[in-house]
Amino acid sequence: MKICVFGAGAIGGYMGAKLAQAGADVSLVARGPHLAAMKEKGLTLIEEGADPVTVPVTASDNPEDLGPQDYVIVTLKAHSVPPVVPKMQPLIGENTTIVSGVNGVPWWYFHKIGGDLEGTRLASVDPGNAQWDGFGPDRVLGCVVYPAAEVSEPGTIKHIEGNRFSLGEPDGSKSERAMALSKALSSAGLKAPVRPRLRDEIWVKLWGNLSFNPISALTHATLDVLCTDEGTRPVARAMMVEAQEIAEKLGVKFPIDVDRRIDGGAAVGAHRTSMLQDLDQGRPMEIDALVGSVQELGRVTDTPTPTIDTVLALIKLRAKSAGLYGG
Repeated sequence: MKICVFGAGAIGGYMGAKLAQAGADVSLVARGPHLAAMKEKGLTLIEEGADPVTVPVTASDNPEDLGPQDYVIVTLKAHSVPPVVPKMQPLIGENTTIVSGVNGVPWWYFHKIGGDLEGTRLASVDPGNAQWDGFGPDRVLGCVVYPAAEVSEPGTIKHIEGNRFSLGEPDGSKSERAMALSKALSSAGLKAPVRPRLRDEIWVKLWGNLSFNPISALTHATLDVLCTDEGTRPVARAMMVEAQEIAEKLGVKFPIDVDRRIDGGAAVGAHRTSMLQDLDQGRPMEIDALVGSVQELGRVTDTPTPTIDTVLALIKLRAKSAGLYGG
């Protein structure tokens, strides 16, 4: 089984390092100093309670060096994927599965969902249908990413918490390809359950990303503060209620209620969200996939989203002012 992790930064690097340690036939697509360090010294993984481990890895910035794969696991920021679809083509053979480990509403959301919205395309996450046409929705296997990690220095991944990558077919089946990848990831010490209702998990994670990320970037507050502050908690809650109405119209079932989800965010502690980190570090912010997509789904389902609209307008302007509006 040949596996390529496309976008081997923090999360992709963590997954790649675990697979390489387990002896999998894995290759990594990365760039810049991080790629150079991996080529020179290998990839180092630092996990709590364990000594750092360095493994040799096959890494490149040119997919033509790697050839067709059985699985291409995409772990880029959502707005970075459409522009590189043409570059990814050498990785895609007749039976290649594209594993979409990207935050937010996935581009394939309405593939095999059934009903009147079957096949609906989302311009906010797949402008110009780049992925729908370039990959083809039948290739896709969904993935919800839970671990937290960071590139502590080029060629070194520091794992912070979590090791679950939930997998799911768009039609909810326990397919052979899903089970095979689950087994490979499990053999590498990762949790990789195959879920019949992956869209439910997508929304529970999106609930927090939709609200906590832009509010934190606008206020520079950590999770524990924005989830308990008497001014910002109601804003986050209103955004989540609007999102829940949209999701339930699409058949999603939420296993917890809004207030428990917010309390869960507060319990994480003084965490700086990814959007706040991107703002601080001058990186394009993942706004359209996390917030704009939900606004678009509000239009698709004829659901008003006044709070989401307001916060989206503010965070877009904040990102544009900083030159960081990457979508």
